Amino acid sequence: MLIDSHCHLDRLDLSQYDDDLNKALDFARAKGVGHMLCVGITMDKFQDVLSIAEAHDDISCSVGIHPLYDAVAETDVDLLVEKSQHPKVVAIGETGLDYFYNKTAENHVLQQMSFRKHIEAARIANKPVIVHTRDARQDTLDILREEKAEECGGVLHCFTESWEMAKAALDLGFYISFSGIVTFKNAKELREVCRKVPLDRLLIETDSPYLAPVPYRGKSNQPAYVKEVGQFVADLRQVSYEEICEITSSNFHQLFTI
Repeated sequence: MLIDSHCHLDRLDLSQYDDDLNKALDFARAKGVGHMLCVGITMDKFQDVLSIAEAHDDISCSVGIHPLYDAVAETDVDLLVEKSQHPKVVAIGETGLDYFYNKTAENHVLQQMSFRKHIEAARIANKPVIVHTRDARQDTLDILREEKAEECGGVLHCFTESWEMAKAALDLGFYISFSGIVTFKNAKELREVCRKVPLDRLLIETDSPYLAPVPYRGKSNQPAYVKEVGQFVADLRQVSYEEICEITSSNFHQLFTI
């Protein structure tokens, strides 16, 4: 069984499925995908995410505010904790730091404040935190340490950073998740990181509808394509595809206590 540990089912391009999410989910299931984590990125759309999870036994969800949304300034610890109590909510996030698109110090301060609040909520709720990080390696690690994120644990999702950062996160007890980016021709450094991450801390994801893996690069991504990520990682690690499916599924269940 495969698990897509990070996808945005409320944002999929369903044009090839007659705008029917169930058809896209059935296609993923036919490809061996046994579970999907639908990740929340705004509070105003959280109910949409939750409704999808409630309608399907093989879908879980998370609650959080993506660092690139203006709403990070409104992050409310109590609200995050409240929403996380629903049995379908298995994590806090997606949260973190992204300095790639907005390089102003003022925005970075807002992102940092929101990130800290998400970690606080995760510690209170005793649920893992899903971390997005881009061009913010040191600040991400500093905040994880300062806010005692090792107490709740979590994952650095769609990882694209250095082995040094991965190692530091692993030392805090975090998992590392790889998306279709690892299949890209220009991802040589990332593939080296993927080879080094201990198998018992490895997750795979699509981050759909974004970042479709080869051979679908440039197209809209979907959970079914986690199979291509899994096969690529298996070949990269020189283990069987079945072993990667088993290990990453076990890791997912361990982290999110499903």
